[in-house]
Order: sequence, then structure tokens, then C-alpha cells
Amino acid sequence: MSYYVHESSYIDENVKIGNNTKIWHFCHIQSGAELGEGITLGQNVNISNNVKIGNNVKIQNNVSIYEGVIIKDGVFLGPSCVFTNDLTPRAQYPKGRDNYVQTVVEEGASIGANATIVCGHRIGKYAMIAAGAVVTKDVPDYALCMGVPARVCGRVDEQGNIIEMS
Repeated sequence: MSYYVHESSYIDENVKIGNNTKIWHFCHIQSGAELGEGITLGQNVNISNNVKIGNNVKIQNNVSIYEGVIIKDGVFLGPSCVFTNDLTPRAQYPKGRDNYVQTVVEEGASIGANATIVCGHRIGKYAMIAAGAVVTKDVPDYALCMGVPARVCGRVDEQGNIIEMS
């Protein structure tokens, strides 16, 4: 395997990392994670246990991907975007991994800086989530979503060009 890991990052045991992946400063990849080929992880990225990430994914600084989140090929995750995996978390009453709610980010989707993805939803193929949006329901393929809560306000093509605004 041929990949790069900065000396300040930690890679736990039982992690798979694909060729041409770059893991930059202060990242942590936890046990059971699988990273595809050609991924770039910016500074301070955390990939939790058993997370699956496809090929050619770009993850910007300060992103945590928690167990139960699946990232498909060609996804872009903007700086400090947020994922959850528990709809009703309690520190004193943890439910454990068997109760995490799955989130899937489909091929080619983009999630903007500081967007929040509430668990249990699908982000469609090539969908684009605007910076700061809060996703509380499924997002269709090629949808452009903005706001709090996020709503579909247009359509984009595979290159990210806005082709329709509503």
C-alpha cells in the first residue's frame, strides 16, 4: 500500500487505507475504519470505529465522522461539517453502537462548511448542501439544499453547477 500519514496523526489497529490517500496533521483513524483510494483528510479529522469511506473523497479540517455514517465515492465534506449518530443522546444512559442511526452520503455529494447532518438520512447522489444548513430529512439526488432546517431550493449537475433555482 502507498499512502501518506503525517507524524502527528494516529492510526489504530485493524484499519484499511487505500493507495494515494493522504492523512494530514492531528487526525485519528479508529479501529475497523476502511478508507478507500485517493482520499484527502485535512487537519484534525476523526474517523470513528467501523466507518466506511469510498474512493476520491475530500474531507476538510475539523470533521468527525461517527460510527454509522457511510461516505460513498467522490464526496466532498467542507470544513467543520457535523454528523450525528444518535437522535436522543444522553451521557448517563449511552445506548451503544447497536442503536446508532445510519446516515449515507451518496456518490459525488458535497456538504458545505459548518453544515449539520442529523442521523438517519440519505444525502442523494451529487446533492449539494449549503454551508451552515441543518439536514433533518432525506435529500434527493442532485438537490441543492439551504437553510435551517435545510430545504430543497434548486438542482445541480454532477460538476456542481446550479441548473435550477426554485
